[in-house]
Amino acid sequence: MKSISILGSTGSIGVNTLKTVEHLGDFRVVALAAGSNVEVLAEQIKQFQPELVAVKDENCAEELLRKITNYELRITNLPKILVGQEGLIAVATHEKAEIVVSATVGAVGFVPTLHAIEAGKRIALANKETLVMAGELMTKAAEKSGAEILPVDSEHNALHQCLRGENSKEVKRLILTASGGPFRTKSKAEIENATREEALNHPNWKMGDKITIDSATLMNKGLEVIEARWLFGFDAEEISVIVHPQSIVHSMIEMVDGSIIAQLGVTDMKHAIQYALTYPKRQKNCLEPLDFTQLSRLDFEPPDFDKFPCLRLAYDALKIGGTMPAVLNAANEIAVQAFLDNKIRLSDISRIIENVMNEHELQNAANLEAILESDVWAREKANIFLRESLASISIAK
Repeated sequence: MKSISILGSTGSIGVNTLKTVEHLGDFRVVALAAGSNVEVLAEQIKQFQPELVAVKDENCAEELLRKITNYELRITNLPKILVGQEGLIAVATHEKAEIVVSATVGAVGFVPTLHAIEAGKRIALANKETLVMAGELMTKAAEKSGAEILPVDSEHNALHQCLRGENSKEVKRLILTASGGPFRTKSKAEIENATREEALNHPNWKMGDKITIDSATLMNKGLEVIEARWLFGFDAEEISVIVHPQSIVHSMIEMVDGSIIAQLGVTDMKHAIQYALTYPKRQKNCLEPLDFTQLSRLDFEPPDFDKFPCLRLAYDALKIGGTMPAVLNAANEIAVQAFLDNKIRLSDISRIIENVMNEHELQNAANLEAILESDVWAREKANIFLRESLASISIAK
């Protein structure tokens, strides 16, 4: 029986990981980290009896303690409760954990995941920001410690499966598929004026708010391009994006002889999660198989870089290198939250990011300090541009 820790246990990936663990039956959950969703975390503690849990802050810890000591939950073995980044790192490096599922949203999972890599754990990685911010640092740490990094994102998980057993020198390019999000067929003007509710209405996947907005702007695919570079060692020019609205083909590789190898499956993250947990073995999962007789068509089209400039900015950041991907990521997080708070338009997200990137003085990304400094700088600069944007709107009114 293998032991696992989960960073982000109450999010969609974390919840599906626990469903997968329940199905497989041969995993023990030793530690869980969540943010402020103590209601769900309390139920997870009741079912899986972890030794350690982490929450956002002391208030969340106090509320969680009240819930898990409630007689109705009947939790006999109370876990140790930690808070903040200290708690996240403790969950990520739990001595009994052989596998760490990194499923937090945004940069918060960066440092804890690095500690897990340095500890030599197998990382089931769903937090793409980790490799976006510090791909070079993370991969070097994994080489040194012997840690495995297995992708949980459906696209990278598909690439991992396609590349399995292939000679990388015979691979011409990687092809990441994108659903196109809710605005694939919309005009640039319609995207400019899109509402929060429209942007959160993803046609294929049920995800958290931040990643759903990233999908609406195609920034999610841009971040995946950067992640693919570090996971598989291919340059920006060797990584393509193609829009595939049905989300049945999760990704493909093109060989030097023109052959295409694709991974197909139902649109359910439990498939990728189970693959990362059980690799190199394959086990029967709890999903219905893909029924080709029910597929009327599979469509493919090129991405529109004019309507979705965030994808172009991600390619630019990858080509520039250094600390630019970390700056891209930080500025995007600030801008996306501003959109979710109804402060800016969807199209303002890319404008803020581009302005921040243009102001950045590039640094080498081989050390943790430079990455963290660039992350802080980019957030501060993005907030400055955000305030200027809000001020101009106020004046116009």
